[in-house]
Amino acid sequence: MKRANTGMRFFGGALVGAANGLLGGGGGMLAVPLLQAGGLPAKRAHATAISVILPASAVSGIVYLIFGFTPMRILVPVALGVAAGGYLGAKLLGVLPVRLVTAVFAALMLLAGWRMLL
Repeated sequence: MKRANTGMRFFGGALVGAANGLLGGGGGMLAVPLLQAGGLPAKRAHATAISVILPASAVSGIVYLIFGFTPMRILVPVALGVAAGGYLGAKLLGVLPVRLVTAVFAALMLLAGWRMLL
């Protein structure tokens, strides 16, 4: 595995957190390639990205709540759905082939980018 120094990891984490906080998500789209560039295999990069996005999303969510950007009537059901989907996705990551995980991730990135352009 390639070794990245602590400063580079911190900088990469700050980029991921800023993207997540600014865009309301999407930090994982940066985290996965950065972690793979740092030497993690694809599945570990995905799992690590999910793990580091949780605290970033929690901090962003608290700030959004404090400033009134998040209606509670929407937050609660969506959060429950995200928790259920996250559990299912984590279970699937352990059994799906790495090529499929990578292909699905790439397809979602392309679809999200295309949707944003339109």
